[in-house]
Amino acid sequence: PATEMVRAGPLFLDRTRYQAVLSAPDGTEREVSLTPTEFEILAALAAQPGRVFSRAQLLTVARGISFESYERAIDSHIRNLRRKLEPAELIVTVHGVGYKFEG
Repeated sequence: PATEMVRAGPLFLDRTRYQAVLSAPDGTEREVSLTPTEFEILAALAAQPGRVFSRAQLLTVARGISFESYERAIDSHIRNLRRKLEPAELIVTVHGVGYKFEG
């Protein structure tokens, strides 16, 4: 079972409320508005910092099923997450493999 609260670096996720809060270096906090799919992808990455997830694994997390033809859709979700989490650079591309969380 997934942990209800995930804290990774400057990020805090509450799975019961689908709430994401990002702390800035100056100590301020802001809630980050995420779609349910974005939230699930981010929660999976943040729950295991440093672990590299393939696109197929993230698609399974997001949708519950993997379809190769939709793997590139993950790239769009990652791009949106990066934009919403700016200026923090928490999601790292591992070329040829997938993505990982570094907080």
